[in-house]
Amino acid sequence: MIIYDVSMTIEKSMGVYKNIEEKRPVIKFDRKIPKDSINESSMCMNLHTGTHIDAPYHVDDMGATIDAIDLNKLITKCRVIDLTKIVGGITKEDLIDKNIEEGEFLLFKTKNSFSEEFQSDFVYVEKSGAEYLAAKGIIGVAIDSFGIERAQPGHETHKILFNKGITIIEGVRLKEINEDEYLMCALPLKIKGADGAPARVVLIKDFI
Repeated sequence: MIIYDVSMTIEKSMGVYKNIEEKRPVIKFDRKIPKDSINESSMCMNLHTGTHIDAPYHVDDMGATIDAIDLNKLITKCRVIDLTKIVGGITKEDLIDKNIEEGEFLLFKTKNSFSEEFQSDFVYVEKSGAEYLAAKGIIGVAIDSFGIERAQPGHETHKILFNKGITIIEGVRLKEINEDEYLMCALPLKIKGADGAPARVVLIKDFI
């Protein structure tokens, strides 16, 4: 069995959406050896920093929160699709020849995975791409950008996917991952009433 960790490392200097300083994690020691008998730390971090899972509540005040997410969609077979040649938005035309089937969970590997810093021209899922995925009946999609949409004031991509019950994961790191099928385990922190949560996401190959 081979386990690939495709999660971002949480640290002060990590890349964050639009380089907004308030989104960077603040980690501090509350107790420290040798002064104290133990090392004990606390952290303050935006729930959408790093690798995380969005809840429908993120874009819909009546949407489900992260503690209600269906774990059956997050411990599942998945498929990594190589889209590294794409510049800009992922459209229907980019996906139409990828043999996408109903019930799949897809991870999009793009040029985003080759930089740890925020890029203003990051690859995202454009509205027509989201509509195509919704029509195909997939159960979830992950992307290697800090967000699945870009410059969409109405959050169309999020809403199109959520309206079809499609789970959204943002911020996976796929630089070293080949286009293939895997078993995925993606578990968000169980935070009551939250609009999203950090997650440790791993892909497993040769699972017995």
